[in-house]
Amino acid sequence: MAVNTEFIGREYPSNAFYEVGREKIREFAESVGAAHPAHTDASAAHALGHPDVIAPVTFAVLVAQRAEAQLIQDPAAGIDFSRVVHAEQRFTHHRPIYAGDRLVTVLHVDAITERAGLSMVSTRAEIATEANEPVATVRSTLAVRGEDA
Repeated sequence: MAVNTEFIGREYPSNAFYEVGREKIREFAESVGAAHPAHTDASAAHALGHPDVIAPVTFAVLVAQRAEAQLIQDPAAGIDFSRVVHAEQRFTHHRPIYAGDRLVTVLHVDAITERAGLSMVSTRAEIATEANEPVATVRSTLAVRGEDA
């Protein structure tokens, strides 16, 4: 089954909130080698003017991927995850992600381009607080190999 190009322009509703925990930030920081103390020590974050520990900038991918799952798990989209290769990820931060944030995400399918047996699926995840304060925009492109690729 090919990726359904009728999904271009689709917007998925805001998903259930993701509560950012200090331990999740610490684990993520450790896994990506982000050693700044503001990722694990609230007093170090406070000294920099932040209300709590701050997540490494790429932490937003965890939140965005929860929203992207809506598209990938939608049978009508025609995306076979076993044939997906992650092609690109870009982050625009509107403010840092803090421990204690309750984040919601709206997923947009911006483009689906087919070329040489691949479908390039470009999404945009708009991450905000429950109070609708913009936090980050995560743009992602997935390469979905066709059956013959």
